[in-house]
Amino acid sequence: MDALLVLEDGTVFRGRSFGATGERTGEVVFNTGMTGYQEILTDPSYRGQMVVMTYPHIGNTGVNDQDPESVGPHVRGLIVRDMSPRESSWRARQTLDRYLRDHEIMALTDVDTRALTRHTRNYGAMRGVISTTDLHPDSLRQKALAAPTTSDEDLVAQVTCPEPYEWTEPVDEAWREPGGEAQVVEGKARPHVVAYDCGLKRNILRQLVSSGCRVTVVPAHIPAADVLALHPDGVFLSNGPGDPQNVPYTVESVRALLGRVPVFGICLGHQILALALGGRIYKLKFGHHGSNHPVKDVRTAKIAITAQNHNFAVDMGSLEDEAELTHINLYDSTVEGMRCRHLPAFSVQYHPEAAPGPHDASPLFQDFVKLMTGG
Repeated sequence: MDALLVLEDGTVFRGRSFGATGERTGEVVFNTGMTGYQEILTDPSYRGQMVVMTYPHIGNTGVNDQDPESVGPHVRGLIVRDMSPRESSWRARQTLDRYLRDHEIMALTDVDTRALTRHTRNYGAMRGVISTTDLHPDSLRQKALAAPTTSDEDLVAQVTCPEPYEWTEPVDEAWREPGGEAQVVEGKARPHVVAYDCGLKRNILRQLVSSGCRVTVVPAHIPAADVLALHPDGVFLSNGPGDPQNVPYTVESVRALLGRVPVFGICLGHQILALALGGRIYKLKFGHHGSNHPVKDVRTAKIAITAQNHNFAVDMGSLEDEAELTHINLYDSTVEGMRCRHLPAFSVQYHPEAAPGPHDASPLFQDFVKLMTGG
């Protein structure tokens, strides 16, 4: 079935529909990963967005029961160059097309994704609409312009868990990095981590468990007093979608927790920590989405290849008295990590849980354990 993608600036891309039919709006971003489309689809951080995959051939390994990072897909649309109609993997349970139809997610194939990526890189991420029902570019452009931006909605409220729960599943042994076993001292209690769910990915929780932690997950709106009542040894701030300035309730809770308990933040959690410290956040031109971003540890000069998925960044100049820079992005020199000067708290902008992505940064979870245990 013919379909159109029209951006808010009027640029038109033609393709064929797969997945669900109808019409969807969202912010169009591109992801440079060669693999991991199932994890990308189910990453809550993509709420409100339509993802363009720069790797041309998508869907060839189908969809399985092991790789989802949440209960289901969160993207508003998927745009690819060439969708494979058949799956070829011993783990596959269904095709990508069927999976998207079952979850009512629209997708386009036969799109010139190279031109679309270049356009986004040159002019910035913008709203778009994909449609199989309205094939009039002028009409679709007006719908794109009327759609909310990711700063207009509290997207975290749409993806956070409804109530607290315990998580006990570790990383699958087949995927564990050699030497990555938890260093648990016999007879010593496992450190208790309370994880704020702003759009948590499951592999973050698995990594915490495999690092020797006992994990309780709480909704993003839980106040600090309720978290402290759980007697945590540390608090984790998760990834999540949208503008961190739209979750002042979480920022306020983190501000009240700082100095009371060690804190570790990833992605949106990194930005929330910066806001809690009084820092500033700004939106990137087209964001970082992919599994091949080089990050430099400014303390050791070591380079890690990292997975990333974010549209906002921390202004380190607004935090000079509160935090020090620990990591920078080698593509654009944006802030990738910081550590508080006077408090037991640190954060990174990238994703050390590697789902999908490299394992270079996985030792950060053990760093958090050491911060909690004094190791």
